[in-house]
Amino acid sequence: MNTLKKIWNFYYEGIRSMTLGKTLWALVLIKLFIMFVILRIFFFKPALADYETEEQKSEAVIEQLTK
Repeated sequence: MNTLKKIWNFYYEGIRSMTLGKTLWALVLIKLFIMFVILRIFFFKPALADYETEEQKSEAVIEQLTK
């Protein structure tokens, strides 16, 4: 348990003492949010959204796999 606490303190103190690093991490997180949330909502619709029943969905998947 003591080893886990040392590892946690190592990373916690390292991130806490960053100056430019915090800004860069914030930019990375914002970019990931935009990529995975915003773009998915507006540009990528679920592939099986056009099918109503599970049977239709499974047939569409089988058809795409055997093409």
